[in-house]
Parts: sequence; C-alpha cells; structure tokens
Amino acid sequence: MSIGAHTHAHPPHAEHHFSASDRVRDIVIGMADGLTVPFALAAGITGAAVPLDIVITAGIAEIAAGSIAMGLGGYLAGRTEHQHYFAEAAREEEEIRTMPHRERREVIDIMAAYGVREEECVPMLAGLERNPKAWRDFMMRFELGLEEPNPSAAKKSAATIAISYIVGGFIPLSPYMFFKTPDMALGVSAGVTLTALFAFGYFKGRFTGTGAMHSAWQTVTIGGLAGAAAFFLARLLS
Repeated sequence: MSIGAHTHAHPPHAEHHFSASDRVRDIVIGMADGLTVPFALAAGITGAAVPLDIVITAGIAEIAAGSIAMGLGGYLAGRTEHQHYFAEAAREEEEIRTMPHRERREVIDIMAAYGVREEECVPMLAGLERNPKAWRDFMMRFELGLEEPNPSAAKKSAATIAISYIVGGFIPLSPYMFFKTPDMALGVSAGVTLTALFAFGYFKGRFTGTGAMHSAWQTVTIGGLAGAAAFFLARLLS
C-alpha cells in the first residue's frame, strides 16, 4: 500500500481577520448623521420656543430630506468608484497592449518590494503575458490598489445609508411625540440621544479597532456640542 493511501486531505487553513466592510461603513455614516443632525435641529427649534407640532413636523421633514440626500451621496460615491475602476482598467489594458516592456518592468518593480528577484519573475511574467486580463487585474490590484467593485454596491450603499439615517433620526425625535411640551421632550431627547451616541460610538470603536471608550466619548461630545450650540443660538436669537 502506498504512503499516499494513508494520507488524509485537510481543509486549507483559513485565517479570520476583521475588516470594516462597506456595509458597516455605510451604517456608521448614516447613523452618525441621523443621530446628530435631527437632534441638533430639534434642540434648536425647541430653543426658539415654538409649538410642539412644529418641532415634530420640522424633524420629520429633516429626516426625510437628510436620508434622501445622504443616500444619494452614497449612491453617487459608489457610481464614481465604479466608473473610476473601469477607466483605470481600460488605461491598463491600453498600456499592456502598446507598452508591454514598461509594464513588465513595473511587474518586476512591484515584486521586488516583496523580495522577489528579477530572474524569479520570468515564469510569472510568461504566465501574465499569456493572459492579458489576468495581467490587467494584477496591475490594478498591486500597482493601483484597486479591486473591481460590486455592480450593485452603489444601490446597496444608498439604501443602507438612508435607512440608517432614518433609524438614527427618529431616536432624538421620538420623545417629542410622547410629551406635552417641547422642553420636557428636549430633556428626554437629550438623554436618549446621548445614550444612543455613546453606545453607537462604543460599538463603532470596537468594530473598527479605534478604541471603544475613546470613540464613545468622542461621539457623545460631538453630538452634545451640536445640540447645545443649536439650542442656545436659537434661544439667543428668538
């Protein structure tokens, strides 16, 4: 019986590293603005001593407008990334076709940064030259640091940002729907919003590796300052 008959196939070792996905990034963008901007707006209008229904109406209008604007911004950013990638891909294809000697040199230079000698690149270059598409993808990844974006990424980004903004926006606005006076609602809104900002900042810091408590206090400080500034400015001017 051969030695190979006693060997067992083992699954390849998989390493798991956390990386902030595009979806997490979009949730962070939407929630951060959704918690902060409507809170500052509601605080500012409350400082102007207006009726409760006006605060609620203005808050809902801001959440609607803000979610659309933020979602559209995310969509346009995704489309720009998509267009940029394919413009660069077309340029790489043209250079591979018209200036192969320069592209070979660039491959050698790229591999030299990883400790691969020029003569060791010869079989690799031969393989890339047989497959121009693979050569293009190699240059896109290792020369330009670009990867082909998901075709549906722009729409998903827009939806995620918009929904996160709406969810975040109704947290500071919801107390105004349950209390009889804007001043009473503002106190509860401030407590609820600052708590939500702290929790959001904490988990954002943990997921992104930037420090949970540092991120939490930073998020609370920014949101609190925005709301306080809006309230006292409106009170001063009213």
